[in-house]
Amino acid sequence: MGEECDCPKIDPGAPKWVVTFGDLMSLLLCFFVLLLSFSEMDKQKYKQVAGSMEKAFGVQRKNRAMEIPKGMVMIAKDFDQEAVATRIKEDLGREIDYMVEDSLSDLKDQIDLESGDNEVIIRLMGESTFDSGKADIRPQLKPLLKKVGSILNTSEGDISVAGHTDNVPIRSGPYKTNLRLSAARASAVAEFLIAEAHIDPKRISTMGFGEYRPIESNDTAEGRRKNRRVEIILTNIPDRDQYAPTP
Repeated sequence: MGEECDCPKIDPGAPKWVVTFGDLMSLLLCFFVLLLSFSEMDKQKYKQVAGSMEKAFGVQRKNRAMEIPKGMVMIAKDFDQEAVATRIKEDLGREIDYMVEDSLSDLKDQIDLESGDNEVIIRLMGESTFDSGKADIRPQLKPLLKKVGSILNTSEGDISVAGHTDNVPIRSGPYKTNLRLSAARASAVAEFLIAEAHIDPKRISTMGFGEYRPIESNDTAEGRRKNRRVEIILTNIPDRDQYAPTP
């Protein structure tokens, strides 16, 4: 008869420690994903850290060590464009606030700034820019427009100037319809930015929407005032990595 083996009993399947190890790795992964979601990426520092780690571990790459991994480009681009748009809005806001307090206090409620994904909108409402039924820029607003233009001139991107009106029909004057009036006002602002702020004409386009894109109801005087507006829109803002110093 054969003798019974005194070998230790082996549990079937993976060792028990593997389950604990797997749980630990999952928790660490969730932790670092959470940290990433709350962090603001500094691409310049990221490149430097990535290059230092490569040298420390002796990793050999065909591409340059300071290049950011390609998988991060789209996410980083979105973050950067939003940051640039916010910076431009803050710069414009400071200049507008200064000029409004200094010499345009009566127009304080007629100038608005808005930033979104990859765009900044400067909204000039009511009679802040033009007298009723006219397309000649009011003299007191020209210094502000010139200052706005100088900031836009240092920020790359496309510039669209859009004219809007309320729904009150035009009774007289050189412009027979609100659509023509809105287009003429947009053109006047665009030509001023080109001539006085020296913005590249290739960056600027104009649009006239007349009464057809209101932001408020035309049933009230306040709503009509807000609908009579010119919007200067900076779009297609490049990401700030384009302006970063070369390491």
